[in-house]
Amino acid sequence: MSTAPIRLLILGTGGMANTHAMNFSTITDVQLVAAVDLDMATVRAFAARHNIPHTFTSLDEAIAWGEFDAVTNVTPDKVHYPTTLKLLAAGKHVMCEKPLAENYAKADEMATAAEMSGLVNMVNLTYRNVAQVQKARQMVIGGEIGKVRHIEASYLQSWLVSKAWGDWSTESQWLWRLSTKHGSNGVLGDVGIHILDFAGYGAATDIDHVFARLKTFDKAPGNRIGEYDLDANDSFTMTTEFTNGAMGVIHASRWATGHLNELRLRVHGDKGALEVIHRLDGSSLRACLQEDIEKAVWREIEVDPVETNYQKFITAIRSGYGQEPSFRHAANLQKILDLAMLTEVERRELAV
Repeated sequence: MSTAPIRLLILGTGGMANTHAMNFSTITDVQLVAAVDLDMATVRAFAARHNIPHTFTSLDEAIAWGEFDAVTNVTPDKVHYPTTLKLLAAGKHVMCEKPLAENYAKADEMATAAEMSGLVNMVNLTYRNVAQVQKARQMVIGGEIGKVRHIEASYLQSWLVSKAWGDWSTESQWLWRLSTKHGSNGVLGDVGIHILDFAGYGAATDIDHVFARLKTFDKAPGNRIGEYDLDANDSFTMTTEFTNGAMGVIHASRWATGHLNELRLRVHGDKGALEVIHRLDGSSLRACLQEDIEKAVWREIEVDPVETNYQKFITAIRSGYGQEPSFRHAANLQKILDLAMLTEVERRELAV
């Protein structure tokens, strides 16, 4: 195992890039060596904020320079595909923000390229960092709730009905997420991948059948603001069947008044049940087990902290062993999202 510092480049310097920079900067022997953004003033301001010595306004320039080992790709969704393929070809380990790509075909190509390269590849499905969902998964696998019969999961946000996150109607960081022309697959593509992963990972199962309905609501005159056509879906509901035989309901919305950012998972088995709630102000895991199921008594379970995706990425590079969530896992989730969009058009359930 190498003990040399891992030199990390940050590609894209938007809001989430600050989270990446802060997390990676706390890991021993990780050096933030460079940042890339199309706008010179933006990338220099970002680099100054995080004490990053080198800046570039194109990925090609950075690759030509080459003095880095790994990259965290925090570009907009549609940019993940071309940039990640270039980085893999250049021999760089890559952590990519979710979703891996705009569709399954591109995501599959990226996963295949990563597998053939032998390089470390991970997708930053951030809610894997929630200790409570990891503990729930362990309890399901350990048989503590018996055979899973029913799964409920939701991801609720309210940024279209409040300004707690900023004024979406005037800020490009939000407007592009509402426009298919700008590479968005709406709430399904943006947070749908999170809640599918949260549900499947926490319940220790995969989706094998899906039927979804998508809805875009009027948000402005003509559903347009400047260059942005506000045509991406704002809410979705999904019925699912899982490989463990369970039925499920999954839904998400940006119109969930009163919920800044909440993920919820309920897993019901024939011997007990679990509930995970994750919000900005904290997380909880409750269980109804053994004799408690007779009177529906729920008890909170304490959990220990877990390693973050950022830490796991660096551990994987150092050890040479891959870590989840991988590109292949994210590609498989993208396949479900693509099929969900198709079920809306065809009005029928589809097998994964």
